Amino acid sequence: MASNFKIFLNRNNNSLHLNLMGDFDGSSAFELINTLKEHNGNGAKIFINTGGLSSLHPFGLDVFQKNCTINKSYRDLMFIGEHATEIAPL
Repeated sequence: MASNFKIFLNRNNNSLHLNLMGDFDGSSAFELINTLKEHNGNGAKIFINTGGLSSLHPFGLDVFQKNCTINKSYRDLMFIGEHATEIAPL
């Protein structure tokens, strides 16, 4: 994992906000995937804020996007922030 990657969680009523900070590489992608698995199915709308990411590594993007394509339960994620269109599954 990129040594500076962190996920900050914040709950509000029926929503969960994940604020991503640092560099997004392959290990970071798996950390995000595992965090989503932990919180998936609890009925909360999940917002992923990409504004705190300093760099996006192609391998990290590929790992995350392929996993989201395979796991259809992730299609209701809301991506916000500067890198939202780059990281969101196609």
